[in-house]
Amino acid sequence: MTHGTTVDLLAESRFSPVIDAFANTLDETDRSGAALSVWLDGQPVIEARGGTADARTGAPWQPDTLAVVFSCTKGLAAIAIGHLLQSGALSSLDMPLADIWPEFAAHGKGEVSVGDALAHRAGVPAPRVDVPLDQLLDGNSFARIIAEQEPFWTPGSAHQYHAVTVGAISQQIVSRIAGRSLGDYFASEIARPLKADAWIGLPAEHEPRVAHIIEGQPAPPSPDADGNPDLEWLTRAITLGGAIPPNLLGPGLGFNEPELHASEIGGAGGISSATGLARIWSATVVETCGVRLWNTATARALARPRSVGTPFFDSGPPPYQSWGAGVMISSGWDPYLTPASFGHDGAGGQVAFADPDSRIGFAYVTNRLVDMGRGISVVTALRDALE
Repeated sequence: MTHGTTVDLLAESRFSPVIDAFANTLDETDRSGAALSVWLDGQPVIEARGGTADARTGAPWQPDTLAVVFSCTKGLAAIAIGHLLQSGALSSLDMPLADIWPEFAAHGKGEVSVGDALAHRAGVPAPRVDVPLDQLLDGNSFARIIAEQEPFWTPGSAHQYHAVTVGAISQQIVSRIAGRSLGDYFASEIARPLKADAWIGLPAEHEPRVAHIIEGQPAPPSPDADGNPDLEWLTRAITLGGAIPPNLLGPGLGFNEPELHASEIGGAGGISSATGLARIWSATVVETCGVRLWNTATARALARPRSVGTPFFDSGPPPYQSWGAGVMISSGWDPYLTPASFGHDGAGGQVAFADPDSRIGFAYVTNRLVDMGRGISVVTALRDALE
């Protein structure tokens, strides 16, 4: 074990190599940190942390440190929508999204299903107009822009990661069915019953616990990036033409700012501890803390493959991500534990998922951007330990 890792729980010695793999992700402990939580059969078996939560003060990562989890938020929103499906409030993932959100039918988008919209097949991965920050923070205003937009392709015929815009879709599904915001529904129906430290829209009293994000080493540019006509749209899918800085942190209002933490940005703004995230995913496959969020049928419905293979925009060579309805599923990009796994990764290197075959809930969170391989390396060690 290296890098000053603190192990708060190690239930079985067979998981020691997982702790070692986690420790090996902490190569900048004076600048950044991370936390790991693994639940098996509804019980925690690994709780570990290490490094620095805030390089400005030197504050170490604590058991209750919270992290911005970026696109892991999409998975949390999908859990809320699956909860609506299981209750019968959402009748089917295959119903047209426009039956719930009539305005979305503009420009031929009326037939795209709820499930396909959540699987990044709705044709609106990036806004065609510049979206200022105030419109992003006003969820209904942002949603109107997406609803009124002409799609890039015939909806349902292709897929492309809707990095931020899918959050607007999730928000509208939940708010129009449940009569309350995505953040409120998630808090009352998902996080609170599990006593999980996870929010889509952070209450101000928890702000001091949020780890301060730092930039990681950027990936080298693709050799043909300058000649890629799709690069503008791939960038706009993240920045929305102005609302979010390209590096997610600044200049401008980035994801270290309390204003963004408090906002319900359904595609990227979730905040959670590792334990809270793993506990929630555990409850989608096995009773956890007395709660079972999804039954087996719901899990299968959300995790059914919908978007696999080459995306619409040229994002470079494979591997590519794969999706069910709002959840990432096992792929060459991230194989998780088994082909049955489902969850979602985050732009900051976070990995969170459930596996029904091994009855696992998993979360790796960090405050250093980039380098998705860190969390994946811990998952690989866990897979080996379970064999």
